[in-house]
Parts: sequence; structure tokens; C-alpha cells
Amino acid sequence: MFKLKKGAVEDFLPLITTLVAVGITLVIGFLIMSEIGANSTVAADPNSTAAVSAVQNAMQNIPNFLPIVVITVIGVILLGLVLFLRRNA
Repeated sequence: MFKLKKGAVEDFLPLITTLVAVGITLVIGFLIMSEIGANSTVAADPNSTAAVSAVQNAMQNIPNFLPIVVITVIGVILLGLVLFLRRNA
């Protein structure tokens, strides 16, 4: 029955890699926007300050969706694993 079983841990490696890459990208993006906002030339211009604030606010919404993505991917993997084991039973 379990001769053809797949490793469930290996199925999560792409998800973990993607989440780490997204996290690193977000941290770098926040740091860059923080440095741009702290620049004296940008701080003196109200339009530039508003643009930096808008980008920072937009980027703050991205991490809220990560748990939804994780739960969805885990559900798809588990459903695929159940169907795979059911087919081979």
C-alpha cells in the first residue's frame, strides 16, 4: 500500500522557500522606503513624502495575505496526498 507514497515534508519545501523569499523582499522593501523617506530631499517635498507613505501603506497589506496563502497550499497538498493514497489503496 505505501510503496508509492510521497514524502509530505518535501512537498512543503517550495512553499517554505517562497515564503522566506517574500519575507526577505518585504523587509528589504520596507528598509529602502524608510531610507528614502528619511532622505532630506524627499522629506522637503510633500509630494515625495506622500508617495513614499502610500507605497509603505500598500506594502503593509501584503503580509496579511500570507497566512491565507499558506493554509490554501497546505490544504491542496493534503487533498492531493489523500487522493493519491486513496487511489493506491
